[in-house]
Amino acid sequence: MKKINLRNSLLASSLFSVLLLGSCKENTSTETEEVASEETAQTETSTSEESKESELDFIFPKGDKGPEKNFTGNAFNAGLVAPDSTYTTAVGNVYFEPGGRSNWHTHPGGQILIITDGKGYHQIEGQPKEIMEKGDVIKCPPSKRHWHGASENTGVQQMYIVPNTEKGIVEWMEAVTDSVYTK
Repeated sequence: MKKINLRNSLLASSLFSVLLLGSCKENTSTETEEVASEETAQTETSTSEESKESELDFIFPKGDKGPEKNFTGNAFNAGLVAPDSTYTTAVGNVYFEPGGRSNWHTHPGGQILIITDGKGYHQIEGQPKEIMEKGDVIKCPPSKRHWHGASENTGVQQMYIVPNTEKGIVEWMEAVTDSVYTK
């Protein structure tokens, strides 16, 4: 019986060594994988934080690209409420990519802009250009020439409200020059 026990002991010892060696290799590869995973996670986190800085939080659909005859750069419009005889108000969302802006224009019934994300500019003719940022509310008086759009490096998203649509919605004019935009 001792021989069997010794043999079993040797076998058990050998098996334990193999398992221990395999376990060490698994632990080493697991530790290596964990370190690699942590490094990847840190890279993804910093990349994610960088992309969060450049991406906007879209509340509404991006919409359709605006016509080049009314915009410099890229602007996208999503209508949310079509004007009708009961509400006489148009509501929508415009997203301007960095550097994108509207032409000079007027709204016979006025316009209200609610900035939902990003950074941009707004200017009523004869007044200084103003910065628009998330949470700002801008009132464009009826029939006053104005323009609005994104900053050079950051897009802007804005909800627009055009009241009194029975007076008309928008009258488009010439493009805003680079010198006016960068002033």
